[in-house]
Amino acid sequence: MSLFQSIILGIVEGFTEFLPVSSTGHLILSSYLLKLEQSDFLTSFQIAIQLGAILSVVVLSFKKFLLNTEVVKRIAVAFLPTAIVGFLLYEFIKNVLLGSTATVLWSLLFGGIALILFELWYKNKEKSEEKSVSSLSYAHCFFIGLFQALAVIPGVSRAGATILGGLWLGVPRKTIVEFSFLLALPTMAGATGLDLVKNASSFSYDQFGILVVGFVASFITAVLAIKFLLSFIQKHTFVLFGVYRIILAIVFLSFFL
Repeated sequence: MSLFQSIILGIVEGFTEFLPVSSTGHLILSSYLLKLEQSDFLTSFQIAIQLGAILSVVVLSFKKFLLNTEVVKRIAVAFLPTAIVGFLLYEFIKNVLLGSTATVLWSLLFGGIALILFELWYKNKEKSEEKSVSSLSYAHCFFIGLFQALAVIPGVSRAGATILGGLWLGVPRKTIVEFSFLLALPTMAGATGLDLVKNASSFSYDQFGILVVGFVASFITAVLAIKFLLSFIQKHTFVLFGVYRIILAIVFLSFFL
């Protein structure tokens, strides 16, 4: 992998991490287009640079959320299901699921359909009252975590699963989007930490440099993506993202595979 390719993947990751379109799926498809050979380093790179995007949450939300112990406790509860699933299925996720382009495409397709159908069902049920992240019940947090655990399947979208799960539970749209941002922090920190512990010793000096470049690119792009999404949800639903997922899946299924 070249430095240019790592920057491209970093930008893709940063822009898609918090959108309901699957950043992991986009990284896998982008790697396919860039003709990058599947390897342990590429898979680790795809996992690790997601932490770069997630750290943008720390910069943007540290004072407002991460110094609030009530918020931190709710994040911890929501993180439990993914932590358990990720730890138990680590080898299967990395060696099977993350190497399957077909899994990504079918997940994007059916996930896009589900996103549109959900929004059509939900549009007359949405409530306008404000609700803070710190006021979420622990039961709701745990169930949101269960939805996030579905995103171990590449193409499902961690952001999409948590947001739709929260909306289904009756959490206001702005609140669940903010909670999804925050929940990404321990999720991706845990995934990256576990992968680096298992594989960092096999990386070369040059590979570490490539990883750092992708990490920085994803961080910078993610700051812009968060601001975009918070502005977007003020006036729009996620139907357009569902349409995008379907089109992307059909194009790849028809012309590239």
